[in-house]
Amino acid sequence: MPSAKRGIRIAGCSGGFTDRQRAIGDIAKNCDVDCIIGDWLSECTMTLHGAQKIENEKLKAEGRLPENVEGLYDPSFMENLEPALPYLKSKNIKLAVNAGASDTELLAQVVLAEVKKQGLDLKVAWVAGDDVTDTVKRLYNDGKGEDFVGLMTRKPLREWGHDIVCAQCYLGGAGVAEALRQGADIVICGRVADAATTVGAAMWWHGWDREADLDPLAGSLIAGHLIECSSYVCGGYYSGFKNLMESCENIGFPIAEILQDGTSIITKEANTDGEISVGTVESQLLYEIQGPLYYGSDVTAHIEGIKMTQLEKDKVLVTGVKGLPAPSTTKVGITAFGGYQAEFHIFICGLDLEAKAEWTERQIRHSIGKNIDEFSCLSFQLNGYSMDNPRSIESSTVDFRIFAQTKNRKLMDKTSVDVPGLNRWCLENFLQSCPGATLGNDMRQSEGKPFYEYFVTLLQQKEVKHQARLLWSDSTIDIPVQKNVRTDYPRDQNSYETTNPVPLDSFGPTTRGPLGWIVGCRSGDKASDANVGFYVRHDDEWDWLRSVLTIDKIKQLLEKSDKGKKIERFELPGIRAVHFLLLDHLDRGYNSTSELDYLGKNLGEYLRAKHIDLPNKFLNRGRF
Repeated sequence: MPSAKRGIRIAGCSGGFTDRQRAIGDIAKNCDVDCIIGDWLSECTMTLHGAQKIENEKLKAEGRLPENVEGLYDPSFMENLEPALPYLKSKNIKLAVNAGASDTELLAQVVLAEVKKQGLDLKVAWVAGDDVTDTVKRLYNDGKGEDFVGLMTRKPLREWGHDIVCAQCYLGGAGVAEALRQGADIVICGRVADAATTVGAAMWWHGWDREADLDPLAGSLIAGHLIECSSYVCGGYYSGFKNLMESCENIGFPIAEILQDGTSIITKEANTDGEISVGTVESQLLYEIQGPLYYGSDVTAHIEGIKMTQLEKDKVLVTGVKGLPAPSTTKVGITAFGGYQAEFHIFICGLDLEAKAEWTERQIRHSIGKNIDEFSCLSFQLNGYSMDNPRSIESSTVDFRIFAQTKNRKLMDKTSVDVPGLNRWCLENFLQSCPGATLGNDMRQSEGKPFYEYFVTLLQQKEVKHQARLLWSDSTIDIPVQKNVRTDYPRDQNSYETTNPVPLDSFGPTTRGPLGWIVGCRSGDKASDANVGFYVRHDDEWDWLRSVLTIDKIKQLLEKSDKGKKIERFELPGIRAVHFLLLDHLDRGYNSTSELDYLGKNLGEYLRAKHIDLPNKFLNRGRF
């Protein structure tokens, strides 16, 4: 264990497989850090890799698996890592990443082979235990299906209606910490929680005890949440992005210095675009949280008292996070084959758009006829609007989207115009269509592609075989569940309206305008839940924000986007923020949703665009 006289400096180099490939190499070469972490997984990658893993095992058993099948880990990871390896060695920088997906051991072996190829002395370990397919199937078949209740739907697994293909659970950071404690330089993980690599690195550096050091662990959990999505905390997806427009091409990657007591200082890569400000940091905090408690397998963070202080340019201090014992359960995602999905696009233009959309939908439904019962999802969506007195055809044209899902492959078998199916039913109405309609010309979209359903529930941590596996010694270290886990956390978190709301007329004269003129916002997804957090820049605006943004007000602002589901609310006064959780808002979530806003990231900006009465004295300070 290193000296704990100073904090550990951890850089976040990836928020997903789509992130920039320069990250690990540039950070290792140019930054003064002790550890680099990265997140390459998502529900999408977990589902696709997991399903393919099961299919490959079936083909292998039948002797039909091709010899050149690629490993089911993130395919872009090695290109990111390879140029960084010499700097990791020369500067003694540790690396902990969750790029292993469904083939963590193989990726660790590939990394080790590249280390040897470059002639470097770096020890590689990997973390096992996230694949719980057999465990979930066993418990389900033993009659425990009623115990697996959907976190978003609140319905038991037995009512899901799909066969389990695979299941992965979210591991904590203790396996990463143990691997580092044993001397690992590189730790490859599969599905650990997004912040777990940061927690593990900080736990190793500071020598924290999972049973006793709850406040520091909780602080590191939130620091991990802040940096695990890389450039989000440095200005990506930030409501104040216009102030960063002058140089936005190369937003930096974040660095968190986590101190012995768990407080953290957030900075970023030098000589890069973006910024670290209270605004960008609170924006990222509000992303994907579910309530006042942020659960991890190592600790639970209570965040209602969190505070952020701008120490200097690009440096924010984060304090006030409190630690509680971890829950006895961990989140598990279960994948099933959902069927086939396809879509067809028609562009309509000009006046009377809603009437034109209704005309088109009625004609297509008539063509489908009795086959409509074969679709598990059939959605007609009018996306966009025509400008008043439009200045171009493009500004007057909107997308009418027909989205369909079915287990009957024949309904989407081909895109040929002479085969009955979704494509034909949309095409054949063209000559009786509404005025100003144009068929989308990419017919490939109307051919069915497989999609997967994803069920999120909880699994007892005691059922998970969490291990650190050390390649240099061919040894395995079991990671036990800590003794102080809690079994009494409620499924629904504490939700409340503000205490002592201030009369809105006390803020003086108002102007009708978009909420986003004075309020920042951040939204995201957790499976089919959507969350959205609002914040203001000045202390005297806080009383207005907490008073005006009630649950009923959010429902009013949602208008036709209100799904009628439960909405929960809580406050973070230390950062002048109000947070809402919209349960089961996203139609099953990323893997199978019919929503265009499939990650919940558009929800916040939609709500910022809604008009309300804004106090003039706040508007006079300038808009976001």
